[in-house]
Amino acid sequence: MPKMKTKKSASKRFSYTGTGKVKYKKQNLRHILTKKSTKRKRRLRKSGILSADNTAAIKKTLMPYR
Repeated sequence: MPKMKTKKSASKRFSYTGTGKVKYKKQNLRHILTKKSTKRKRRLRKSGILSADNTAAIKKTLMPYR
């Protein structure tokens, strides 16, 4: 049986932490930044961690060999 292919869009958007959690970049920090508060922009800089439900889906279907 051939190997499963990794979805390249998923591999560009998600990465893994040392403990196996799925990490992603938060949205809403690209444009129209003047109306967003400094506090909000500062919080958006940090990476987010996916919930357990979404983590299972990412690992199983989109990035199978990780």
